[in-house]
Amino acid sequence: MDRTSFLGSLAALAGAPLMGPRDVSPSSPPPDWEPLELSEDAWRSILTDDEFRILRDEATEAAGSSPLNRESREGTFICAGCYLPLFRSEEKFMSGTGWPSFTRPLAPENIDSKRDFKLIWPRTEYHCARCGGHQGHVFDDGPEPTGQRWCNNGAALDFVPAGDELPELRR
Repeated sequence: MDRTSFLGSLAALAGAPLMGPRDVSPSSPPPDWEPLELSEDAWRSILTDDEFRILRDEATEAAGSSPLNRESREGTFICAGCYLPLFRSEEKFMSGTGWPSFTRPLAPENIDSKRDFKLIWPRTEYHCARCGGHQGHVFDDGPEPTGQRWCNNGAALDFVPAGDELPELRR
């Protein structure tokens, strides 16, 4: 048995939750966006070094380093890579973890997830479904109404205040 299979079996025995990829039923309409696939050089030309490290290399920023953790205005949090809307400010809460946290994504079809074993214990890692950019991890220790904490890297997001027009999706 390989390491991933072993750890997956261990997680199942421990009752670790696993979210599946986009929770979209067959009767759900398809997303109103096309996937964005760019070369590594193209991503490097449009992202900052921190954005590239987090979105493309699945790194994690230091806790407390993002000003978006303290952002409290009304608005929309979008993927810093492709500008797909991911979270609304109404779903944001101060988790005390040092990262922007949300109770749920804006639209399930805008998020993909996978099991992550980087810290040995399995976690659910999530990405922007459009560009594949790494956003963060979701945990089952958040507030009502969902009980979830979508813990996001601030550098993986941009914030658009309410009343401002959302940018066109990056092409």
